[in-house]
This record gives sequence, structure tokens and C-alpha cells, in this order.
Amino acid sequence: MRLGELLRGGELILLAGQLGTGKTTFTQGLAQGLGIAEVVSSPTFTLLKEYRGQPRRRGEEQATHSRGLALYHFDLYRLEHPEEILDLGFEDYFSNPAGVCVVEWADKAATLWSGEYLRIRLKLLSETKRALLFEAVGSYYCELLQQFQKNTYAALGN
Repeated sequence: MRLGELLRGGELILLAGQLGTGKTTFTQGLAQGLGIAEVVSSPTFTLLKEYRGQPRRRGEEQATHSRGLALYHFDLYRLEHPEEILDLGFEDYFSNPAGVCVVEWADKAATLWSGEYLRIRLKLLSETKRALLFEAVGSYYCELLQQFQKNTYAALGN
């Protein structure tokens, strides 16, 4: 949720991890931070689900979109060939400033991610614990992670 609150639009977040590591649960929290009231579920059978966020209040630091940011939630689990993303025209979503792209099973299309992005690897530690490894590619995502870290530690300290 805290990461979602920092997003401005145009971000590409790549999720990797085995079944049951919490990729969809992570996306649900991100959606909550974007102000999305709908129930977010895995788009395993449709490849893409789109959700609309609520407009952010005037005066908030990230208030750049009066309609609210969209969440473009991809699930590549059933994808056999990375080129299918291109054939379906999905690459247009990956730089859309009106939304945030979250791609589950992003490693299935690793050859397509050549620009800047934030990769999050999830690992199952136990039934109730997960490890998350954040990898920022590009200066914007490095700054985003620094702000996320500051906000998270500040919230934990309260």
C-alpha cells in the first residue's frame, strides 16, 4: 500500500516468484495505495485486468491525475511465448502515464524488459512470512525505492 501511494503513473513493476508467494496479494496492497476500491484478483485466464483508481485529494504530493491512476494487472503464467504480448498490443500499456503496470510472472517475458522498471522477487519463507527483494533499474526507480524505504521506516517508527 505504501508503495502504491508513491506512484505517479507510467511505472512498470515486474513481479517474480513461485506459486503461492503472494504476487497477487502484493498487487492488492499496491492497488489499495492507488485508491482502487475494487477487489483485485489474478488475471491468469485473461492475461490483463484493468482497474480505475480514485482521484487523489488536492494537495497530496502525487496528485497528478484528476481521474485517478489505472492499474493494469498482467499475469503471464499461461503465456508460452513472450512475443504474444507484442501480438496482443500490450506494450502500449507499459509506458502509459495514466496508469501503473504490474506484471506477475514477468520472468516469462524477460527479453521484453529493456527499459527502466522495478522488479520485485517474492520468496516463500513460511506459511505466514515472505521475503521480498526489490531491484530498481533506472534512476527514477532508485529514487522511488529510497522514498519507499523512508516512508516505511517512518511508519514503523510511529
